Amino acid sequence: MFRAMRRHKQEMSAERSEAVMKKCTAGTLAVHGDDDYPYSVPVSYCYEDGKIYFHCAAEGHKLDSIRRNEKVSFSVIETNDIVQEEYTTYFRSVIAFGRAHVIDDPEEKRASLEKLALKYSPDYEDGISSEIDKSFDNVRMVRIDVEHMTGKEAIELVK
Repeated sequence: MFRAMRRHKQEMSAERSEAVMKKCTAGTLAVHGDDDYPYSVPVSYCYEDGKIYFHCAAEGHKLDSIRRNEKVSFSVIETNDIVQEEYTTYFRSVIAFGRAHVIDDPEEKRASLEKLALKYSPDYEDGISSEIDKSFDNVRMVRIDVEHMTGKEAIELVK
């Protein structure tokens, strides 16, 4: 169903790909947008146990697109160092494909908000609950159930 990587020597292991997905702090969500145009948008996210979580407003382009078609892709770039004298970049990136779902269950929503808050504000754990309480009714959480994930890095980083 998913294509094999053409440059398989540059393919990262599943474990390394997951490590990159956990480490990065911003990714790009790609959905089937309006009028059949692709729509990709950067989001803050967290990754855990084969699932990507991100938050968004209660309405908008992302949610409309996900409700129309739950199939999405999500990509992150960990490294992209320009090497001018070689006319290239030394890169490391991951792309995931999966199905996105707006989280309706209040307990799952709160748990996913806590995961997200802990990733971005680990030194302020004491304030997480009150911050979540303030925005709980107005924020939406989305979970992507990852079906396929691959990572790729520049051949120079493989060596």
